[in-house]
Amino acid sequence: MFAHEWRGFIPTCYMRVLQLCPVLAFLAILMITPVLLVHILSRVDLRQQTRYLLLASVLFSDLLFVSMNILSACINLAGVLMTEWPCAMLLFLLAVLYSSGVLSITAMVLDTCFAVLAPFRYLAMWPVSRTYVAIAAIWIFSVFLPAAAISMFLWYHSTTPCALHLCSLPLLMVLTVSLFRPLHVSMLLTVTGIIFILLLVLSGYLILYFCTRSSGVWKGETSSRARGTFFIHYLHLFLAFCPLLVLMIELMLCQNSQTMDPKASLWMSLVVCNVLLILPKALAPYLYGLRYRELCNLLFQFFHLNKPTTITPVI
Repeated sequence: MFAHEWRGFIPTCYMRVLQLCPVLAFLAILMITPVLLVHILSRVDLRQQTRYLLLASVLFSDLLFVSMNILSACINLAGVLMTEWPCAMLLFLLAVLYSSGVLSITAMVLDTCFAVLAPFRYLAMWPVSRTYVAIAAIWIFSVFLPAAAISMFLWYHSTTPCALHLCSLPLLMVLTVSLFRPLHVSMLLTVTGIIFILLLVLSGYLILYFCTRSSGVWKGETSSRARGTFFIHYLHLFLAFCPLLVLMIELMLCQNSQTMDPKASLWMSLVVCNVLLILPKALAPYLYGLRYRELCNLLFQFFHLNKPTTITPVI
């Protein structure tokens, strides 16, 4: 009964707000992400810089993820029912795109740390050819991360009578993950692995700060851009960390599914999938697009905006 009447547990006004968030994020991404991708991939000088290649990987995965999420939402709103294999493929693509985005962000952070710690050896030890290999490895590794959870999902539905159902990630998290312990454990291990990677990156940032605080990187007016870049990385990582942390808490609470209210679990799943997962992907093109000078100038020219200029007084 919960699978057919789950929309009745959420007030209509709140449900519309939750459904509107992915749409607004998709429109925000669609405004500038294609422009940034075309500019980065069409400029030879930008393709020779690791940070722009990694940024292109992040933007590309985010654009596809939000597009697939909108497609899934449209299918659910239309009431289209799926068997386990089409639903598993849709969930698998979403998981691969999300994993590649998180790993690409991690690679951007590590690249920045390496460039600060070893500025003179950076170009020699990390040429552009290795960046292409690293991006390919990120996408290949992203395929294996969600494979275990999707395999468990198919195994669970192979043991039950073949039936059509809504392919809604929040609904499946409430009905399937909480009831099938192997799938619950596999998802918990996957989320734990991603959180562990993010914690390692944050620890590396702290080590980087203590190693460079006496070198003048964090002091003076000339360090404002460096501090701003690190702040953007921190903010992006924090926004990527929050939904995974909430998801881990939900998975741990699902271990005692007999006492946990399905309404509360559904609320948590909807907020995670429709807001927390989408928010960093909607902000990323604006954070980095307005931060890097080449991309910022492009956006101002493309949208015919007047970029503010500083006036130096004549003495």
